[in-house]
Amino acid sequence: MKERYTGKLRCATCGDTESFEFNDDKSYIKCVKCNREYFGGYDELLSYNQETIEEVKGQIEADAEAYVRKSLEDTFKGNNFFKIK
Repeated sequence: MKERYTGKLRCATCGDTESFEFNDDKSYIKCVKCNREYFGGYDELLSYNQETIEEVKGQIEADAEAYVRKSLEDTFKGNNFFKIK
């Protein structure tokens, strides 16, 4: 299972993922491409990108399920009392 999962946040206006300027504590973010300003900072940008967050969560869930399944299969391999479907 991966230790780190990433997703790219998009500007709510233009959809760009690369053109952000922000201050040191990310309390203010600006899209350079369309000049949209996020005065709520990183938290505001996250709220507009819930779809991306859900995609990453789906990847984590799928990887965790595969990891647990493989671990259980390896643990009970050759055991006649436990069968994993």
